Amino acid sequence: MAEIKIEKKKAIWPWIVLVLLLSAVIYYIFLRDNDAQSQNTVEIENTTSTDNTTN
Repeated sequence: MAEIKIEKKKAIWPWIVLVLLLSAVIYYIFLRDNDAQSQNTVEIENTTSTDNTTN
């Protein structure tokens, strides 16, 4: 009789975990950095004060 070699399927879970980790790193580097910069900016309203007192 002839032998039939059966190969086990390779696990896909390590690839899924790798993609999730890479996505998290990319998010942290690019998107998170932009959020932090926008939160540190302070908007100052342009106001003028008029002093009508005369001496």
